[in-house]
Amino acid sequence: MRSILRTAGVFGLLAGASQAIDVDLTDDDSIKSASSTLAFGLLKYYTGNNTGDVPGNLPDPYFWWEAGAMFGTMVDYWFFTGDDTYNAITSQALLHQVGDDKDFMPQNQTRSEGNDDQGFWAMAAMSAAENKFPDPPADQPQWLALAQAVFNEYVDRWDPDTCGGGLRWQIFTFNNGFNYKNSISNGCFFNVASRLARFTGNQTYADWAEKVYDWMTDTGLITAEFQVFDGAQVTSNCSDIDKAQWTYNAGIFLHGAAVMYNFTGGDDKWKQRTQGLLDQTTGFHFDNGIMVEKPCEEGGFCDIDQQSFKAYLARWLAGTSQLAPFTFDTIMPLLQSTATAAAQQCNGSPAAALYKGPAGTACGFQWTKSPEFDNMVGVGEQQSALAAVMYNLVKRTTQAPVTADTGGTSKGDVNAGASTEDKMPVLEPITLKEKVAAGFITSALALSVLGGSIFVMK
Repeated sequence: MRSILRTAGVFGLLAGASQAIDVDLTDDDSIKSASSTLAFGLLKYYTGNNTGDVPGNLPDPYFWWEAGAMFGTMVDYWFFTGDDTYNAITSQALLHQVGDDKDFMPQNQTRSEGNDDQGFWAMAAMSAAENKFPDPPADQPQWLALAQAVFNEYVDRWDPDTCGGGLRWQIFTFNNGFNYKNSISNGCFFNVASRLARFTGNQTYADWAEKVYDWMTDTGLITAEFQVFDGAQVTSNCSDIDKAQWTYNAGIFLHGAAVMYNFTGGDDKWKQRTQGLLDQTTGFHFDNGIMVEKPCEEGGFCDIDQQSFKAYLARWLAGTSQLAPFTFDTIMPLLQSTATAAAQQCNGSPAAALYKGPAGTACGFQWTKSPEFDNMVGVGEQQSALAAVMYNLVKRTTQAPVTADTGGTSKGDVNAGASTEDKMPVLEPITLKEKVAAGFITSALALSVLGGSIFVMK
């Protein structure tokens, strides 16, 4: 994923409508109604279903991976609320972006696609299989097979020659970040592998999940205290670890560990790992019961990517409570307090160019400041608020996601993603416009890093 510096609260944002999203977390109908309002505002950002646009893409400045993450949220939205309003565009988006090899590597993304970008689309497909989202037509790629294709390509990209293993951030050598091995890319591998193991019963997937987790601990990207750090450079043999702790890195490994606990029938090793990751998550990523993005939120310099991370932690906390029921009593109070704060922040009325949903329903980002709207608005904020509210529909008695043996209907292909063709893209020459844009982004990133350094030193 690529980050662009974002300045919040500009261009006519008007704080404060008459009231925030009204939700009673003890009433499922109230949660569904609030979720419907939030989903409507979120999908107003989507233009891929407009004539002449590309299905599955969000408009600038949002990157491709966030669209995949958003449609994963919409799969869950249908599952938890029963509202099929957005099923057609969700299916269209997921299928349009599969690529020629049916592996979520479409040609229009090859300039910038990384392992984590591909992974968020694969996890959306995996959720579709687990939730029994309507299967595609028989002549189209199937949800399970799409996730298997990405898994197979991750196996091919596993890099034992540097740092003893792991996935690099980037797929192609010409992209910045190729020499970085990050937790989210390896988290995608771990998460997809663990879920494929549980869905199919195939031990090979479980063995790879274990291998990825062990590599993370061997390199110190997951510590003995279950901190999950961001990544490390291969040029130092992964010894120079970036110790930023992001919500989605914690969440993706927590959920994968819970899946492995479930798959192994309650193996004590995976129970301890699940509990350790949960304890670290609840201790670090929440302030007074409210989810926060610690590396950047207080300083006010979270970029567009980072403004969406809390949506995925909420998703994976809910999933953890389903698959490892011993976590339910810890997770649900945090989802409830976070949902309350997030809903209170959904009272903004930005300029129409920035938000096309109903006035007074745009959601902010810094939930600890609720009920005052913080003038931050976008796909990440709206998606995160939707997730915070919607996942309160998880119940102690909610059936865990299905498997092939418990009602799953999605068809798989263990050889999916295999291709004898070279996947290295042939790129057109970079235009002057792209060079200028790259210069601005480079400058913005440099300023972001500088701002982060100042924040850390405070």
